[in-house]
Amino acid sequence: MSVEIEMGAGHQRLYDRVRSIVRSASPGASSDVRDLLLLLPDLTALLLRLLRDDRVKPGDKALALVGIGYVLSPIDLLPAFLLGPFGLLDDLLVVTATLSRLLNHVHPDVVRSHWSGQGDALEAIQRVTDWSERQVGTRLRNVVRGLVG
Repeated sequence: MSVEIEMGAGHQRLYDRVRSIVRSASPGASSDVRDLLLLLPDLTALLLRLLRDDRVKPGDKALALVGIGYVLSPIDLLPAFLLGPFGLLDDLLVVTATLSRLLNHVHPDVVRSHWSGQGDALEAIQRVTDWSERQVGTRLRNVVRGLVG
């Protein structure tokens, strides 16, 4: 059973605006990072749609709301106004972490039914999760090594 939920004009404008910011990334930027950032609007739209789905439990909707709230918040760990498109990386990590957690409670078919991005939703979430674990893990190990010795 597929559920169609259309974005309102306001959501569509936000979606398009985020996509245009990501696409404007500097030419020297890693295409891997740019490709992952282009998933942010689709992943955020997925959270919005899950928030409006009656098959998602209230506690899981609260978690989705936290992820959406972070994306919409003007307070960021990596401010986009200073870092350009790379300032969206923290938003991407929060949205992906939220979706990864939701996947433990929401049936994968429900998640897939709300996906408007390319490919499979679960693969997209896994791709960003793997990337973030590699990046954060490597940096965290380097910081600990620097502190220890």
